[in-house]
Amino acid sequence: MWVGLDQIATGQFGATRRRLRGARVGVLTHAAATDRRGYSCLETLDELGVHPRVVFGPEHGLDGALQAQEAVPTPDAEGDDWTQRFVSLYGSSKESLTPTPEQLEGLDLLLIDLCDVGSRYYTYVWTALLAARAASALGIHTLILDRPNPISGDPQRAEGALQAEGFLSFVGLEPLPIRHCLTLGEIVAHFLHQGGAELGPDGALSIVPTRGWERLQTARAWGRPFVPPSPNMPSLETALVYPGGCLLEGTNLSEGRGTTLPFLTVGAPFLDGEALARALRDAALPGVVVRPTSFKPSFDKFAGELCRGVMLHVTDERLFRPVSTYLTLITLAQRQAPEQFQFSTEAYEFERETPAFDLLTGSTAAREAILAGESPSQVCERVAPQAVLSAEGAPWADAVTAIEALAQRASA
Repeated sequence: MWVGLDQIATGQFGATRRRLRGARVGVLTHAAATDRRGYSCLETLDELGVHPRVVFGPEHGLDGALQAQEAVPTPDAEGDDWTQRFVSLYGSSKESLTPTPEQLEGLDLLLIDLCDVGSRYYTYVWTALLAARAASALGIHTLILDRPNPISGDPQRAEGALQAEGFLSFVGLEPLPIRHCLTLGEIVAHFLHQGGAELGPDGALSIVPTRGWERLQTARAWGRPFVPPSPNMPSLETALVYPGGCLLEGTNLSEGRGTTLPFLTVGAPFLDGEALARALRDAALPGVVVRPTSFKPSFDKFAGELCRGVMLHVTDERLFRPVSTYLTLITLAQRQAPEQFQFSTEAYEFERETPAFDLLTGSTAAREAILAGESPSQVCERVAPQAVLSAEGAPWADAVTAIEALAQRASA
């Protein structure tokens, strides 16, 4: 399986390589974006004689070392090697998420190579979309070196309703299922085209696609390492549960940050892990085994405190439904400890008025249903109905097919 960067590096897309060598290039990337040899995007471009005038970095920074929601600084110290050519697109304000005309000045082409993990919460795809829109507005062409969806591009595995009106944010900038089954390039192509942009080498956006990717497979079948794209995304197993596990960020339950098993481990000092495990087993959730566990986070929620809860082990990737699984877990945890359990009211991804849980689920429905004492199945039906529909009301599988075809039209 060859990602876009591999194809550029190995002599494919000769016209695109010539265009890159002759252009004034800006690059949006991070350390996880590697070729088959483990070389980063910037290393590979250097080999090809492509020397970016400016490098943009997403959340977690160019090296992927910073924690979630931690502002990534743009260096400004005199004499710093990166001062004139590195720009953070994840600073301390919402305005920092979009490159300014001054930051894009003098460029002919913006190249994007970022690793997504298949969930609408993961911010890299929205950074890519904002950057591509900003470039398009200035007549700068965007080239995406695409990568496959590590948790499968099978539209039958899509999960989670589209966001309701008023619930778009940087964890869902446009309406999209929570588990979307698309690639970053497909998503950017879809929404740029929806905004009226022309696609293809002579338009606003072109894509170097992956080759040899079987959409029904996860990263386990790629024949290459899973490179962690952020500090708390260490493995494919983490990525598989993340569409559900990230919902914990909207609660006072620990999602396992500060442990070696983020998102797979869930708990709090006030929970009874054995009772929660029994309740989850009784729920007969498909494709997952749940067992009680204890852990002590080294940072983040309950740092240094003993937490009791559960650990989840995905046993069947095809049957596992992460959003429904974690909505069930959260509902049962709230039912077990209604006085101690809380939904977060702190600012989340630059939004201060809307609770994080509502931004993540896409409406108030799940939070209100949990607080009203509805059953786990009723809560899941509000946010993760079995039949996922597109914005037009058609099955999401139809939408994925159309978006995939649109991305192919954008091929470089």
